[in-house]
Amino acid sequence: MIDQLSRDRHQSIHFLVLLILGAILAGAAELPYGGWIQIPILSIVWWWLKQENVASVRKMFVSGLIFGLGYFVIGLWWIYISLHDVGGMNVALSCMAVFLLSAYMAIYFSLATLTISLLHQSRLTGLFLAASWVIMEFLRGYIFTGFPWMGLAESQLNGPFAPIAPYFGGLACTFLVIWTSWQILQVKKHPAMSLVSIAAVITLSQAAGLIAFTKPFSEPITVRLIQGNFEQTLKFNPESISQQIAFYTDEIKKEAANLIITPEIAFPWPQNNLPTGLLNYLQNFSNLSASNILLGLIGDVPGKTGLQYTNRATGLSPNAAPYQFDKVHLVPFGEFIPPGFRWFVDAFRVPMSDFARGSSEQAPFSIARLGQADINATIMICYEDIFGGELASRISNREKPIHLLINMTNLAWFGKSQASSQQLRLAQLRSLETGLPALRATNTGITSVLGPDGKVLSSIPEFTQANLSAKVQAYSGITPYVRWGNFPILSISCILMLWGLIRHRRF
Repeated sequence: MIDQLSRDRHQSIHFLVLLILGAILAGAAELPYGGWIQIPILSIVWWWLKQENVASVRKMFVSGLIFGLGYFVIGLWWIYISLHDVGGMNVALSCMAVFLLSAYMAIYFSLATLTISLLHQSRLTGLFLAASWVIMEFLRGYIFTGFPWMGLAESQLNGPFAPIAPYFGGLACTFLVIWTSWQILQVKKHPAMSLVSIAAVITLSQAAGLIAFTKPFSEPITVRLIQGNFEQTLKFNPESISQQIAFYTDEIKKEAANLIITPEIAFPWPQNNLPTGLLNYLQNFSNLSASNILLGLIGDVPGKTGLQYTNRATGLSPNAAPYQFDKVHLVPFGEFIPPGFRWFVDAFRVPMSDFARGSSEQAPFSIARLGQADINATIMICYEDIFGGELASRISNREKPIHLLINMTNLAWFGKSQASSQQLRLAQLRSLETGLPALRATNTGITSVLGPDGKVLSSIPEFTQANLSAKVQAYSGITPYVRWGNFPILSISCILMLWGLIRHRRF
């Protein structure tokens, strides 16, 4: 009896340590050198699992699940704000939703760690673990429309492996993070080989950043990014709608620029029901000032049962027909209702939560300038910039070359949380992968201009009503990642996993 109580207490401590380590790993992502700090934290996780002699598949699965739960609850807690504070969902259901989403995300971490117990331990274990982690991260960004938020790759903007992103993407950065963290654990057993291999990989990664695949294109453009800072609880309030439309209209008219961008659904009203003559009024301003304007609003398209709303970016260019882009990758529950979850959305009480999906073949937005070549921009709305593979495919498959990335988003849903800094890092990773600068127009922040290397060139403070004016240099060319996407790193990972399984069966 005493032995059983002792074993139960020991197991509880084991799981508590993993839960805390997961939370620390998530918190480290917000630190200035988070990408470096996360690597030794992961080494501690692997050391702990080995110290505890987690040999059974079942215990390893549960251990990975607990570790992932600590990581994602800390990383995704802000979803509670959107559900409870904004959506009015009760506390218990909001907390349960955050817990269940975190648990689902943690399953991928758990499955990746099974490599440690399923395959024979050897000097190659780090490669097999890294390969399994890459495969699970890819699946996490694909299954059920995907949610690859809070990966290890975006933290590498402040880590050693970011320069690999233009070659093989964020998943390759993840591969190297996991492999390096495992190699650190081997320093005691194989000091020379482990230290030399770690130093060589970091050195080669840094050297890779010396090569640029894109180059400046044409003259810089003047841009104005408008940050309205309207609370989400007021977004669809009838009185506030009029205020928002008036504010953004006045801000657009204040000053001409080659490109003026509002946030996602800055005009929170269906396009056909906007105040009479508003779009014509803004088109006239575009004609007279030679300004290109991107408006976030609600579009509509024919559906099976009538008109369906879309999350739309409408572009107005001088003396040209209006451009439109309808969001392609919709947010489950927020923009479309998965089968069987109508009850959940009804509890959420969010208007217009069932949008139509835009075509993946939509043309880029062309920024027209007198006497100069057009600059073509790929539009992303909301969290479309977290899907690196999709963005690479969109750029590589376009007939027109892409020179600029534009993201229009609204993170007022998540209040004063780390959600905005998390998405900013993801946007930085997309710029680094593609070698293209990016413009981010947001409602509450972080409105910013990013360089082709992913660095923040300028930004304005969160939760302020302001304009960001800047000169932005467009770029041309494509990176290896845009050309090949995730195929190389996924192929390497699958081959490694197959090799590991074959070795396991033979030995």
